[in-house]
Amino acid sequence: MNTAMYVVLAADQHRWAVLAAFIGGLIVAGALVWAVRVGMRYMDQEEPRPTAEDQPRLPAGGAVREMREIREPDEMPDMRRTGSRLMPYELHHAATRTGKDQNRKRWLPGSSGAFGSGGPGHV
Repeated sequence: MNTAMYVVLAADQHRWAVLAAFIGGLIVAGALVWAVRVGMRYMDQEEPRPTAEDQPRLPAGGAVREMREIREPDEMPDMRRTGSRLMPYELHHAATRTGKDQNRKRWLPGSSGAFGSGGPGHV
């Protein structure tokens, strides 16, 4: 057995592996540099970013506040009485409408509490 020959072959394979890893690293680094340059070229072609004057402003009356309302279901009309079909243009835009009574329902003494409170419920 010539062990010196095996050592030389192992070292030779190691050199090729190191060289292949180095070349692979150069390819990856080159691809990253190319991607950055393409991205920079693309960003140069974009429109400029908006300035502070282009940003939205508050209305003259100040901030708009949210509106709270009580909604109730908007029932489908009963078309059996008239005998005609309900056409799509006769439907409303939303399934709910503003309620007639806008007073909020309040807790009544003696009525049930929160879910799972252990109370007897509506009495």
